[in-house]
Amino acid sequence: MKFCMITTFFGAHRFGGDAVYVDRLCRALLRAGHEVHVVHCADAFETVRRGDPLKVYVPPDDLHIHTIESPIKILPSLWNHQTGTMGIKGKKISEVLANHDFDVIHYHNISLIGGPKVLEAKTKNSHVVKLLSTHEFWLLCPLSLLWKFDEKICDAPECFKCSLKACRPPQLWRKTDMLKRSLEHLDAILFPSSHTLEMHKQYGIRHGRMIHLPLFLPKDWFRDESDAPLALNKSGKPYFVMAGRLVREKGYQDVIKVMPRFPTFDLKIAGSGPFFQQLRRKARGMKNVHFLGQLSFYELERVFRSARALIVPSLFFEIFGYVVLEAFSTRTPVIAADRGSVAEILRETDAGFTYGNREQLVSAMKTLARDEQLAEGLGKIGEQSVAMLWSEDKILRKYLSIVWKLREQKER
Repeated sequence: MKFCMITTFFGAHRFGGDAVYVDRLCRALLRAGHEVHVVHCADAFETVRRGDPLKVYVPPDDLHIHTIESPIKILPSLWNHQTGTMGIKGKKISEVLANHDFDVIHYHNISLIGGPKVLEAKTKNSHVVKLLSTHEFWLLCPLSLLWKFDEKICDAPECFKCSLKACRPPQLWRKTDMLKRSLEHLDAILFPSSHTLEMHKQYGIRHGRMIHLPLFLPKDWFRDESDAPLALNKSGKPYFVMAGRLVREKGYQDVIKVMPRFPTFDLKIAGSGPFFQQLRRKARGMKNVHFLGQLSFYELERVFRSARALIVPSLFFEIFGYVVLEAFSTRTPVIAADRGSVAEILRETDAGFTYGNREQLVSAMKTLARDEQLAEGLGKIGEQSVAMLWSEDKILRKYLSIVWKLREQKER
Protein backbone atom coordinates (compact mmCIF):
# COMPACT_ATOMS: atom_id res chain seq x y z
CA MET A 1 0.00 0.00 0.00
CA LYS A 2 0.96 3.65 -0.38
CA PHE A 3 0.92 5.78 2.77
CA CYS A 4 1.18 9.55 3.17
CA MET A 5 1.98 11.04 6.57
CA ILE A 6 1.04 14.72 6.94
CA THR A 7 2.49 16.43 10.00
CA THR A 8 3.92 19.77 11.08
CA PHE A 9 7.24 18.66 12.59
CA PHE A 10 9.49 15.89 11.30
CA GLY A 11 13.10 14.78 10.96
CA ALA A 12 15.61 17.43 11.96
CA HIS A 13 12.74 19.91 12.35
CA ARG A 14 11.16 18.41 15.46
CA PHE A 15 10.61 18.94 19.15
CA GLY A 16 9.13 15.81 20.70
CA GLY A 17 7.32 12.52 20.48
CA ASP A 18 4.98 13.31 17.59
CA ALA A 19 7.80 13.42 15.04
CA VAL A 20 9.56 10.47 16.67
CA TYR A 21 6.41 8.36 16.29
CA VAL A 22 5.92 9.39 12.65
CA ASP A 23 9.51 8.37 11.89
CA ARG A 24 9.11 5.03 13.67
CA LEU A 25 5.82 4.30 11.93
CA CYS A 26 7.35 5.15 8.56
CA ARG A 27 10.30 2.83 9.13
CA ALA A 28 8.02 0.02 10.31
CA LEU A 29 5.84 0.34 7.21
CA LEU A 30 8.90 0.43 4.95
CA ARG A 31 10.24 -2.73 6.58
CA ALA A 32 6.86 -4.34 5.91
CA GLY A 33 7.19 -3.53 2.19
CA HIS A 34 4.93 -0.47 1.86
CA GLU A 35 5.64 2.83 0.11
CA VAL A 36 5.70 5.81 2.48
CA HIS A 37 5.70 9.59 1.95
CA VAL A 38 5.94 12.35 4.56
CA VAL A 39 4.77 15.94 4.10
CA HIS A 40 6.04 18.30 6.80
CA CYS A 41 6.75 22.00 7.31
CA ALA A 42 10.25 23.31 8.04
CA ASP A 43 8.88 26.86 8.16
CA ALA A 44 6.66 26.00 11.13
CA PHE A 45 9.64 24.69 13.10
CA GLU A 46 11.63 27.84 12.37
CA THR A 47 8.66 29.95 13.44
CA VAL A 48 8.33 28.46 16.93
CA ARG A 49 11.73 26.90 17.71
CA ARG A 50 12.81 29.62 20.21
CA GLY A 51 16.43 28.53 20.15
CA ASP A 52 15.79 24.78 19.99
CA PRO A 53 18.52 23.16 17.89
CA LEU A 54 17.94 21.16 14.73
CA LYS A 55 18.04 17.47 15.60
CA VAL A 56 20.37 14.94 14.03
CA TYR A 57 18.29 12.94 11.57
CA VAL A 58 19.25 10.39 8.91
CA PRO A 59 16.15 9.24 6.97
CA PRO A 60 15.86 5.78 5.46
CA ASP A 61 16.83 5.73 1.79
CA ASP A 62 13.41 4.68 0.54
CA LEU A 63 11.36 7.27 2.46
CA HIS A 64 9.86 10.03 0.27
CA ILE A 65 10.04 13.37 2.13
CA HIS A 66 8.19 16.47 0.92
CA THR A 67 9.33 19.54 2.86
CA ILE A 68 7.33 22.78 2.82
CA GLU A 69 9.61 25.83 2.86
CA SER A 70 9.12 29.41 1.75
CA PRO A 71 11.13 32.66 1.85
CA ILE A 72 8.61 34.34 4.16
CA LYS A 73 8.76 31.63 6.86
CA ILE A 74 6.48 32.92 9.64
CA LEU A 75 3.53 34.29 7.66
CA PRO A 76 2.18 30.99 6.23
CA SER A 77 2.24 29.39 9.69
CA LEU A 78 0.58 32.44 11.23
CA TRP A 79 -2.13 32.11 8.58
CA ASN A 80 -2.65 28.42 9.49
CA HIS A 81 -2.85 29.33 13.16
CA GLN A 82 -5.26 32.21 12.78
CA THR A 83 -7.60 30.92 10.08
CA GLY A 84 -7.48 27.14 10.52
CA THR A 85 -6.89 26.82 6.76
CA MET A 86 -3.96 25.68 4.62
CA GLY A 87 -3.15 28.98 2.93
CA ILE A 88 -0.21 28.81 0.52
CA LYS A 89 0.91 25.49 2.04
CA GLY A 90 -2.17 23.98 0.42
CA LYS A 91 -0.51 24.15 -3.00
CA LYS A 92 2.35 21.85 -1.99
CA ILE A 93 0.05 19.47 -0.12
CA SER A 94 -2.40 19.34 -3.03
CA GLU A 95 0.42 18.60 -5.49
CA VAL A 96 1.65 15.65 -3.43
CA LEU A 97 -1.86 14.23 -3.01
CA ALA A 98 -2.70 14.75 -6.69
CA ASN A 99 0.50 13.13 -7.98
CA HIS A 100 0.27 9.94 -5.94
CA ASP A 101 -2.51 7.40 -5.65
CA PHE A 102 -2.35 6.96 -1.89
CA ASP A 103 -4.24 4.22 -0.09
CA VAL A 104 -3.88 5.88 3.31
CA ILE A 105 -3.46 9.48 4.41
CA HIS A 106 -2.45 9.60 8.04
CA TYR A 107 -2.54 13.02 9.69
CA HIS A 108 -0.56 13.69 12.84
CA ASN A 109 0.27 17.15 14.26
CA ILE A 110 -1.64 19.40 11.84
CA SER A 111 -1.52 22.60 13.90
CA LEU A 112 0.82 24.59 11.63
CA ILE A 113 0.62 22.70 8.36
CA GLY A 114 -2.98 23.46 7.54
CA GLY A 115 -5.15 23.43 10.62
CA PRO A 116 -8.53 21.64 10.45
CA LYS A 117 -8.96 22.34 6.74
CA VAL A 118 -6.02 20.11 5.81
CA LEU A 119 -8.25 17.17 6.79
CA GLU A 120 -10.47 18.12 3.84
CA ALA A 121 -7.65 18.08 1.26
CA LYS A 122 -8.75 16.44 -1.97
CA THR A 123 -7.15 13.15 -2.96
CA LYS A 124 -6.62 11.22 -6.16
CA ASN A 125 -8.13 8.03 -4.74
CA SER A 126 -11.78 8.37 -3.70
CA HIS A 127 -11.45 5.27 -1.48
CA VAL A 128 -8.43 6.58 0.42
CA VAL A 129 -8.48 5.88 4.18
CA LYS A 130 -8.02 9.03 6.27
CA LEU A 131 -6.69 8.74 9.82
CA LEU A 132 -5.72 11.27 12.48
CA SER A 133 -3.44 10.44 15.41
CA THR A 134 -3.68 12.63 18.51
CA HIS A 135 -0.21 13.53 19.76
CA GLU A 136 -1.32 16.42 21.95
CA PHE A 137 -4.62 17.94 23.04
CA TRP A 138 -4.72 20.28 20.04
CA LEU A 139 -8.28 19.26 19.16
CA LEU A 140 -9.33 20.59 22.58
CA CYS A 141 -6.87 23.35 23.39
CA PRO A 142 -5.29 26.23 21.39
CA LEU A 143 -2.01 25.62 23.26
CA SER A 144 -2.28 21.84 22.78
CA LEU A 145 -1.54 20.90 26.40
CA LEU A 146 -4.59 21.69 28.55
CA TRP A 147 -2.04 23.58 30.66
CA LYS A 148 -3.65 26.79 31.91
CA PHE A 149 -1.79 30.09 32.33
CA ASP A 150 1.48 28.11 32.36
CA GLU A 151 0.78 27.04 35.94
CA LYS A 152 -1.85 24.30 36.24
CA ILE A 153 -3.99 21.71 34.44
CA CYS A 154 -6.94 23.39 32.75
CA ASP A 155 -9.96 23.21 35.06
CA ALA A 156 -12.27 25.48 33.04
CA PRO A 157 -11.64 26.89 29.56
CA GLU A 158 -10.43 30.49 29.43
CA CYS A 159 -8.79 30.14 26.03
CA PHE A 160 -8.68 33.84 25.13
CA LYS A 161 -6.85 34.86 28.33
CA CYS A 162 -4.65 31.77 28.29
CA SER A 163 -3.54 32.38 24.69
CA LEU A 164 -2.68 36.01 25.45
CA LYS A 165 -0.65 35.02 28.52
CA ALA A 166 1.28 32.57 26.35
CA CYS A 167 1.88 35.40 23.81
CA ARG A 168 -0.19 33.58 21.20
CA PRO A 169 -2.93 35.32 19.20
CA PRO A 170 -6.37 33.79 20.02
CA GLN A 171 -7.84 31.45 17.40
CA LEU A 172 -11.27 32.80 16.61
CA TRP A 173 -12.01 29.92 14.22
CA ARG A 174 -12.37 27.68 17.29
CA LYS A 175 -15.62 29.52 18.03
CA THR A 176 -17.08 28.16 14.77
CA ASP A 177 -17.98 24.60 13.74
CA MET A 178 -14.94 24.35 11.44
CA LEU A 179 -13.21 21.65 13.49
CA LYS A 180 -16.36 19.54 13.78
CA ARG A 181 -16.98 19.69 10.02
CA SER A 182 -13.35 18.87 9.19
CA LEU A 183 -13.30 15.83 11.50
CA GLU A 184 -16.21 14.40 9.50
CA HIS A 185 -13.76 13.84 6.61
CA LEU A 186 -11.83 11.30 8.69
CA ASP A 187 -12.46 7.57 8.77
CA ALA A 188 -11.02 7.21 12.28
CA ILE A 189 -9.24 9.10 15.06
CA LEU A 190 -6.48 7.18 16.82
CA PHE A 191 -5.59 7.73 20.49
CA PRO A 192 -2.37 6.39 22.04
CA SER A 193 -3.90 5.79 25.48
CA SER A 194 -7.28 5.12 27.02
CA HIS A 195 -6.88 8.24 29.17
CA THR A 196 -6.36 10.42 26.10
CA LEU A 197 -9.40 8.92 24.36
CA GLU A 198 -11.62 9.49 27.40
CA MET A 199 -10.37 13.07 27.81
CA HIS A 200 -11.38 13.87 24.24
CA LYS A 201 -14.81 12.38 24.79
CA GLN A 202 -15.16 14.34 28.02
CA TYR A 203 -14.37 17.58 26.20
CA GLY A 204 -16.93 16.91 23.48
CA ILE A 205 -15.03 15.31 20.58
CA ARG A 206 -17.45 12.98 18.85
CA HIS A 207 -16.60 10.70 15.93
CA GLY A 208 -17.97 7.38 14.74
CA ARG A 209 -14.60 5.65 15.09
CA MET A 210 -12.44 6.69 18.04
CA ILE A 211 -9.84 3.93 18.43
CA HIS A 212 -7.24 3.25 21.11
CA LEU A 213 -4.00 2.40 19.29
CA PRO A 214 -0.89 2.54 21.51
CA LEU A 215 2.46 3.76 20.24
CA PHE A 216 5.24 1.20 19.85
CA LEU A 217 8.96 0.91 20.42
CA PRO A 218 11.15 -0.52 17.65
CA LYS A 219 13.97 -2.79 18.71
CA ASP A 220 16.56 -0.42 17.21
CA TRP A 221 15.20 2.81 18.74
CA PHE A 222 18.68 3.59 20.09
CA ARG A 223 20.40 3.42 16.69
CA ASP A 224 23.54 5.57 16.72
CA GLU A 225 22.78 8.91 15.07
CA SER A 226 25.94 10.87 15.86
CA ASP A 227 29.63 10.56 16.58
CA ALA A 228 29.32 12.63 19.76
CA PRO A 229 30.87 11.17 22.91
CA LEU A 230 28.58 9.71 25.53
CA ALA A 231 27.36 12.44 27.86
CA LEU A 232 28.02 10.74 31.21
CA ASN A 233 29.39 12.61 34.21
CA LYS A 234 32.41 11.21 35.92
CA SER A 235 31.33 11.27 39.57
CA GLY A 236 30.82 7.51 39.67
CA LYS A 237 27.68 7.93 41.79
CA PRO A 238 24.46 6.03 41.13
CA TYR A 239 21.91 8.32 39.57
CA PHE A 240 18.33 9.09 38.61
CA VAL A 241 17.56 10.46 35.16
CA MET A 242 14.95 12.69 33.54
CA ALA A 243 14.64 13.23 29.79
CA GLY A 244 12.53 15.37 27.49
CA ARG A 245 11.95 18.93 26.38
CA LEU A 246 12.88 21.45 29.06
CA VAL A 247 9.60 23.25 29.68
CA ARG A 248 7.89 24.23 32.94
CA GLU A 249 5.00 21.77 32.61
CA LYS A 250 7.37 18.79 32.57
CA GLY A 251 7.91 19.40 36.30
CA TYR A 252 11.69 18.87 36.38
CA GLN A 253 12.01 21.72 38.87
CA ASP A 254 10.12 19.66 41.48
CA VAL A 255 12.71 16.87 41.35
CA ILE A 256 15.63 19.31 41.49
CA LYS A 257 14.18 20.66 44.76
CA VAL A 258 14.45 17.28 46.50
CA MET A 259 17.98 16.39 45.37
CA PRO A 260 19.63 17.85 48.50
CA ARG A 261 18.04 14.87 50.30
CA PHE A 262 20.08 12.48 48.09
CA PRO A 263 23.74 13.53 48.50
CA THR A 264 25.00 10.09 47.41
CA PHE A 265 22.95 10.12 44.18
CA ASP A 266 23.19 12.26 41.06
CA LEU A 267 20.36 13.56 38.91
CA LYS A 268 20.98 13.70 35.17
CA ILE A 269 18.68 15.79 32.98
CA ALA A 270 18.76 15.12 29.22
CA GLY A 271 17.16 17.51 26.76
CA SER A 272 16.93 21.12 25.66
CA GLY A 273 14.23 23.76 25.67
CA PRO A 274 13.14 27.23 26.71
CA PHE A 275 13.10 26.45 30.46
CA PHE A 276 16.78 25.48 30.56
CA GLN A 277 18.12 28.66 32.19
CA GLN A 278 15.43 28.64 34.87
CA LEU A 279 16.25 25.03 35.73
CA ARG A 280 19.94 25.83 35.93
CA ARG A 281 19.22 28.63 38.36
CA LYS A 282 17.16 26.27 40.53
CA ALA A 283 20.05 23.79 40.54
CA ARG A 284 22.69 26.41 41.36
CA GLY A 285 25.09 25.10 43.97
CA MET A 286 23.87 21.51 43.68
CA LYS A 287 26.86 19.42 42.65
CA ASN A 288 24.72 16.33 42.15
CA VAL A 289 22.51 17.83 39.40
CA HIS A 290 23.89 17.55 35.85
CA PHE A 291 22.46 18.86 32.56
CA LEU A 292 23.43 16.61 29.66
CA GLY A 293 21.97 18.66 26.82
CA GLN A 294 20.37 17.18 23.72
CA LEU A 295 21.39 13.54 23.29
CA SER A 296 21.18 11.16 20.38
CA PHE A 297 19.01 8.09 20.89
CA TYR A 298 22.21 6.06 21.24
CA GLU A 299 23.50 8.28 24.06
CA LEU A 300 20.09 8.33 25.74
CA GLU A 301 19.91 4.54 25.72
CA ARG A 302 23.27 4.34 27.47
CA VAL A 303 22.25 6.91 30.08
CA PHE A 304 18.98 5.08 30.77
CA ARG A 305 20.63 1.68 31.01
CA SER A 306 22.86 2.71 33.92
CA ALA A 307 20.23 4.75 35.82
CA ARG A 308 18.57 3.60 39.03
CA ALA A 309 15.26 4.96 37.72
CA LEU A 310 13.73 7.35 35.22
CA ILE A 311 11.63 10.08 36.85
CA VAL A 312 8.66 11.53 34.92
CA PRO A 313 7.31 14.40 37.06
CA SER A 314 4.93 15.87 34.46
CA LEU A 315 2.52 18.46 35.85
CA PHE A 316 0.19 18.15 32.86
CA PHE A 317 -1.47 15.26 31.07
CA GLU A 318 1.02 13.47 28.82
CA ILE A 319 -0.60 11.98 25.72
CA PHE A 320 1.39 8.76 26.05
CA GLY A 321 4.92 8.71 27.45
CA TYR A 322 7.41 7.39 24.90
CA VAL A 323 10.25 8.02 27.31
CA VAL A 324 8.75 5.42 29.67
CA LEU A 325 8.91 2.68 27.03
CA GLU A 326 12.47 3.69 26.19
CA ALA A 327 13.47 3.36 29.84
CA PHE A 328 11.65 0.03 30.18
CA SER A 329 13.52 -1.34 27.17
CA THR A 330 16.81 -0.76 29.04
CA ARG A 331 15.52 -2.50 32.20
CA THR A 332 15.13 0.83 33.99
CA PRO A 333 12.13 1.30 36.31
CA VAL A 334 10.07 4.48 36.34
CA ILE A 335 8.85 6.88 39.02
CA ALA A 336 6.06 9.09 37.67
CA ALA A 337 3.47 11.61 38.76
CA ASP A 338 0.11 9.89 39.21
CA ARG A 339 -1.75 11.51 36.33
CA GLY A 340 -2.65 10.82 32.75
CA SER A 341 -1.24 8.29 30.36
CA VAL A 342 2.11 7.73 32.08
CA ALA A 343 0.33 6.61 35.24
CA GLU A 344 -1.85 4.39 33.02
CA ILE A 345 1.28 2.66 31.69
CA LEU A 346 2.63 2.06 35.21
CA ARG A 347 -0.70 0.69 36.43
CA GLU A 348 -0.69 -1.68 33.46
CA THR A 349 2.83 -2.94 34.11
CA ASP A 350 3.71 -2.47 37.80
CA ALA A 351 7.22 -1.60 36.63
CA GLY A 352 7.67 1.39 38.93
CA PHE A 353 5.99 3.81 41.29
CA THR A 354 3.52 6.66 40.97
CA TYR A 355 3.29 9.54 43.42
CA GLY A 356 0.76 12.22 44.28
CA ASN A 357 2.88 14.70 46.24
CA ARG A 358 6.49 15.59 47.00
CA GLU A 359 6.85 13.31 50.01
CA GLN A 360 5.59 10.33 48.00
CA LEU A 361 8.14 11.20 45.32
CA VAL A 362 10.93 11.26 47.90
CA SER A 363 9.70 7.97 49.37
CA ALA A 364 9.76 6.25 45.97
CA MET A 365 13.25 7.60 45.24
CA LYS A 366 14.51 6.43 48.64
CA THR A 367 13.03 2.97 48.10
CA LEU A 368 14.86 2.47 44.80
CA ALA A 369 18.00 4.19 46.09
CA ARG A 370 18.20 1.67 48.96
CA ASP A 371 17.15 -1.44 47.07
CA GLU A 372 19.11 -2.04 43.88
CA GLN A 373 17.68 -5.56 43.53
CA LEU A 374 14.12 -4.17 43.57
CA ALA A 375 15.09 -1.67 40.88
CA GLU A 376 16.52 -4.49 38.76
CA GLY A 377 13.38 -6.58 39.24
CA LEU A 378 11.07 -3.75 38.25
CA GLY A 379 13.29 -3.04 35.27
CA LYS A 380 12.95 -6.61 34.03
CA ILE A 381 9.16 -6.34 34.33
CA GLY A 382 9.27 -3.17 32.24
CA GLU A 383 11.42 -4.82 29.57
CA GLN A 384 9.03 -7.79 29.34
CA SER A 385 6.05 -5.43 29.16
CA VAL A 386 7.45 -3.62 26.13
CA ALA A 387 7.88 -6.93 24.32
CA MET A 388 4.34 -8.04 25.18
CA LEU A 389 2.37 -4.81 24.84
CA TRP A 390 4.24 -2.24 22.73
CA SER A 391 6.41 -4.11 20.25
CA GLU A 392 6.60 -2.92 16.66
CA ASP A 393 5.22 -6.18 15.27
CA LYS A 394 2.21 -6.25 17.59
CA ILE A 395 1.15 -2.62 17.12
CA LEU A 396 1.85 -2.57 13.37
CA ARG A 397 -0.41 -5.60 12.91
CA LYS A 398 -3.18 -3.81 14.78
CA TYR A 399 -2.59 -0.62 12.76
CA LEU A 400 -2.76 -2.43 9.42
CA SER A 401 -5.83 -4.35 10.56
CA ILE A 402 -7.59 -1.03 11.24
CA VAL A 403 -6.58 0.24 7.81
CA TRP A 404 -7.80 -2.88 5.99
CA LYS A 405 -11.16 -2.89 7.78
CA LEU A 406 -11.75 0.77 6.99
CA ARG A 407 -10.70 0.27 3.39
CA GLU A 408 -13.07 -2.69 2.94
CA GLN A 409 -15.95 -0.64 4.35
CA LYS A 410 -15.24 2.24 1.95
CA GLU A 411 -15.08 -0.08 -1.08
CA ARG A 412 -18.42 -1.78 -0.43
